[in-house]
Amino acid sequence: MSKLTPTLSAGLYLVSTPIGTASDITLRALDILANADVLAAEDTRNTRKLMDIHGVKLNGRPLMPYHDHNGPAQRPRILAAIKAGKSVAYVSDAGTPLIADPGYRLAADTISEGLPVTSAPGASALLAALAIAGLPTDRFLFAGFPPVKSVAKAKFLTEFANVPATLVFYESPRRLADCLKAMEATFGGGRRVAVCRELTKKFEEVRRGTLAELAAQYGNEPAPKGEVVIVVGPPLSEAASVQDIDTALLSALKTQSVKDAAKEVAEALDLPRKQLYARALELK
Repeated sequence: MSKLTPTLSAGLYLVSTPIGTASDITLRALDILANADVLAAEDTRNTRKLMDIHGVKLNGRPLMPYHDHNGPAQRPRILAAIKAGKSVAYVSDAGTPLIADPGYRLAADTISEGLPVTSAPGASALLAALAIAGLPTDRFLFAGFPPVKSVAKAKFLTEFANVPATLVFYESPRRLADCLKAMEATFGGGRRVAVCRELTKKFEEVRRGTLAELAAQYGNEPAPKGEVVIVVGPPLSEAASVQDIDTALLSALKTQSVKDAAKEVAEALDLPRKQLYARALELK
């Protein structure tokens, strides 16, 4: 492939790679992968496959594994290479480095040594899910993977229950149903949620609804396959209090049917129509 930047200056380059579709890589990422003196990867097999797809040759350059298990041993070697004037490109298994991957300590140590760190931005499951979830994006918090054990998970989720922002979590498909059930218990069944699975891949799927609805759906189905991102909307109180909702519904019900009143208030307050319909029936 052609070289846009024949020579890279010494430093650590954090290179984003596709999360599913190989063509979702940037020209700059390919340029850095083609020209860096040293490559470090969370999974060298995936990186070699991606490079082969795009015609990027190693040409004798080192491709070092860097992951949670060998990080303490590999970091000094990577730092030594940078100090010796080498450019080092680090790629995670998929997506943007440091987002739920082992690159944080490498970047932090490089910075603490006074060495350059550069980002080559690109694909991110976090941002891809947030973009298509249909939930507020003006404020959001990425919380990573919830703990596996139920008690720890409940405690973990409680910390985020009242955060006035959209929440984004990664989760294993095997634990998705249990996680949604725990979220329903902690956040309340009325919170809006989107479950995004296999983003950018052939079987991409997005389900939207309330936590109660999706917890019930996934609780009655076999565990799905593929990578999962859970996007939970902000607390309902941030959009409207229960009193605000009831006041709006009662006013609308004076002149409209339950269905039309629920639709009008749902659109006005940016809340799930099904939730408003159920409440309107109670107030009628």
